[in-house]
Amino acid sequence: MKVNKKGNIEYLTFENFDKTGLVKHCFSTRKGGVSEGVYESMNLSFRKDKRENVIENYRLLCEAIGADYRNVVFSDQVHEDRLYIVTKEDCGKGLLRESDITGYDGLITNESGVVLTTFYADCVPLYFLDKKKKVIALTHSGWKGTVKEIGRKTVEKMKEKFGCECDDIIAGIGPSIGVCCFQVDMPVVEEFRKAFEFADIYIVKDKSAEGKYKIDLKGINKEIMMKSGIKEENIEVSDNCTKCRGDMFFSHRNMGSERGSLAALMCLGE
Repeated sequence: MKVNKKGNIEYLTFENFDKTGLVKHCFSTRKGGVSEGVYESMNLSFRKDKRENVIENYRLLCEAIGADYRNVVFSDQVHEDRLYIVTKEDCGKGLLRESDITGYDGLITNESGVVLTTFYADCVPLYFLDKKKKVIALTHSGWKGTVKEIGRKTVEKMKEKFGCECDDIIAGIGPSIGVCCFQVDMPVVEEFRKAFEFADIYIVKDKSAEGKYKIDLKGINKEIMMKSGIKEENIEVSDNCTKCRGDMFFSHRNMGSERGSLAALMCLGE
């Protein structure tokens, strides 16, 4: 991923997405917003932050990537595997008006200008673009969503609703907690082992703590994408760990619940 700077704002983009010229997209950092205190500065979730500050943060970030903040759409993520097809009628939901899009962790659209938005503070952001059919998706994949294979289900929904073909889909896996820092207990390890026959490739014993393990969530999500039919060379993976890079990212493992939220944004160009 490439770090971009517009004034005080810093955000990341995927080079494989940039090359298409079809989308405006980013993964946010903490930098360049107007929020204060534990939310400093580019906080993109209302939480207990001032409403006007969050809206201004969206305005600034969307302006930086060339999108319209009034077209932002988001859901209340619940670590499940449900996917919502977004249309222009949904623009503004969650940010500027009340949203009835509840209980979804993935958003898909084929309509230009609609700014899909998902939130993060260690979980894995998944980006999808069908270059031929011009369909995009953003999917929030925490460890529970990963076990439920929400990435595969996103690809299946794109195929089912829009006739997408895997050969035409490029994908990105954004900054999230890395295998260096995602420490878990045996019950979580067992969930992964039950879900994936290949799980142990991405699980290592934590030598610094008895009975603890570390899991490579990005690696598992990439494997899921490839098993869904997306070519490996069409998947770009960020090497940033949100917990390691506290200077750049909000991290639940670092900061607990007293923190801001990062976001993935993407829209089809008009």
